[in-house]
Amino acid sequence: MTCILGISAFYHDSAACLVADGEIIAAAQEERFSRIKHDHDFPLRAVEYCLKEGGIRNDQLDYVGFYDKPLLKFDRLLETYLDYAPSGLSSFLKAMPLWLSQKLWMPDLIRTEMAKTGGIDDEREAKRMGKKFEWKLLFGDHHESHAASAFFPSPFAEAAILTMDGVGEWSTSTIGRGQGNDIVLLKQLQFPDSLGLLYSAFTYYTGFKVNSGEYKVMGLAPYGEPRYVNLIKEKLVEIREDGSLRMNHEYFGYSQGLRMTNGAFSNLFGAPPRKPESKLTQKEMDLARSIQEITEEVMLKMAGYAHRETGSQKLCMAGGVALNCVGNGRILREGPFKDVWIQPASGDAGGAVGVALSIWHRYLNNPRHSPEEKGQWRSRNGDSADLSLYPDAMRGAFLGPRNSEEEIEQFLKGRGIPYKRYLRTELPGIVADLLAVEKVIGLHQGRMEFGPRALGGRSIIGDARSPKMQSVMNLKIKFRESFRPFAPSVLNEHVRDWFDLDVESPYMLLVAPVRKEHQRALKPEDSSLWGIEKLNMARSDIPAVTHIDYSARIQTVRRDVNPLYWDILEAFRQKTGCPVIVNTSFNVRGEPIVCSPEDSYRCFMRTEMDVLVLETFVLMKEDQPKWSEGQDWKKRFTLD
Repeated sequence: MTCILGISAFYHDSAACLVADGEIIAAAQEERFSRIKHDHDFPLRAVEYCLKEGGIRNDQLDYVGFYDKPLLKFDRLLETYLDYAPSGLSSFLKAMPLWLSQKLWMPDLIRTEMAKTGGIDDEREAKRMGKKFEWKLLFGDHHESHAASAFFPSPFAEAAILTMDGVGEWSTSTIGRGQGNDIVLLKQLQFPDSLGLLYSAFTYYTGFKVNSGEYKVMGLAPYGEPRYVNLIKEKLVEIREDGSLRMNHEYFGYSQGLRMTNGAFSNLFGAPPRKPESKLTQKEMDLARSIQEITEEVMLKMAGYAHRETGSQKLCMAGGVALNCVGNGRILREGPFKDVWIQPASGDAGGAVGVALSIWHRYLNNPRHSPEEKGQWRSRNGDSADLSLYPDAMRGAFLGPRNSEEEIEQFLKGRGIPYKRYLRTELPGIVADLLAVEKVIGLHQGRMEFGPRALGGRSIIGDARSPKMQSVMNLKIKFRESFRPFAPSVLNEHVRDWFDLDVESPYMLLVAPVRKEHQRALKPEDSSLWGIEKLNMARSDIPAVTHIDYSARIQTVRRDVNPLYWDILEAFRQKTGCPVIVNTSFNVRGEPIVCSPEDSYRCFMRTEMDVLVLETFVLMKEDQPKWSEGQDWKKRFTLD
């Protein structure tokens, strides 16, 4: 058996992935274990988990792959500084110590950190032991790792590949083609021109945190009007027919400084950047709508160019911009491709998957047998297929740790926590009954999800039919902005009955409209409302998951991928006639998604959740002892 460990680290969203003989065995982000959101440190705990899940030690690995090439990144840093010198000297001097002490010596650093997974605490001993590892260390190109994470786990035998993010070594977007066990990148857009960095500039300017607040901008966009689109095109960016960009860098600061925008950008829009946590105005909503429309235009043009260059009818996507599910939905509906598959961990964390699979297929030249070739892929036209098997190699993204019934019961009894245990066959009906009376439930079951989306393993769920559910969850559970939309989980068999979507969307990466028959017409007096005033108008039979433009970010649920979650949805459908519930990640604002039963119980007690389900153990809030902590826990989290 050939065991390969993939690692992404040192920038944001560090992660590890174990591949054995071409099969993804485990993958997890470091933040879930360290409890530091977007943790960028070496993923020591994630590596330890992956090795444990695979039943091997670190010295039994054959290969370790790192998801990008640090020396090329250093080359970009130096060239960029020389281009802008002496501007940017302060940021250059801040970056140098870390590069000179660590990142330029990445092989030694990785080997030293890997030695610590064997329980070695002493730094000198770890460094000495690291030199003895016999596994081979390989480095992958950043966007090739993204491309590999998109194509190799996909259902397709061949496909066009589109990667889009902020920046890797030099590339910011690439177009390529995957076939069999190989990937070829055909075209690339290079730094400093970047769709991801353009979107992040507006994320920063509207007062949100770069590398984590971009989805807030996407959620805010429907509240605004595209008032700034023409100004953006006139002053900031030229969009070509192939989707490539040429940005006017007189308005941006990221090439030579630590800020995304500069004074010229502020002057263009008439004010400095919005202060984080200050009141949102119509201006921020209009800016969000404008940059979202720009982004969708670029994504569509890039997809169209990828189709023309490759001639493929299928598209695979990865990179941070591929998490823009509104743009993804438009590519699916309006683009030239018959089928689209998106890596669920599209950001840097997914690079760990990509580099590991790339070593197996490209470096070792092992064959790849796709679900499409084996007749296990259900195509967009509804052709029959064997649905008892996974439609892709990501296994529903359930690649993290799970807790046994014995472990959970030991935790509950050890803490003296009141609970009631049900049979596995009883549980779906119990949960459905609680949902039907508008209880908010924390659901911890099965393996933890890999990637930024909770998909029923570590989720908070509620009744999508409730007009008050969105507000309750945002303000009393998640402690976040009221405008933030929630996603629906829907039985795969019933998705077409409720949404204008004719494909599966297992990873919550596609946005589609609610079907007309489930929409509710607005009252005449509502037509004059603007911005956040629109929030509390019920627009459909499932208002808790219907955004103000009648869209929803959909997760389809298959029984063969997540049987317990499917059974809960089916029990709810049988009770209410509705196969849709609210699904949001099991965490509070600024905290990573929960991992362990202790994480879940702590989050449950800190919030106004009504019920916690740990596998077959059900905890009611009114039965729990009073919760107290020695400090204000909210201050421990950096707001995202």
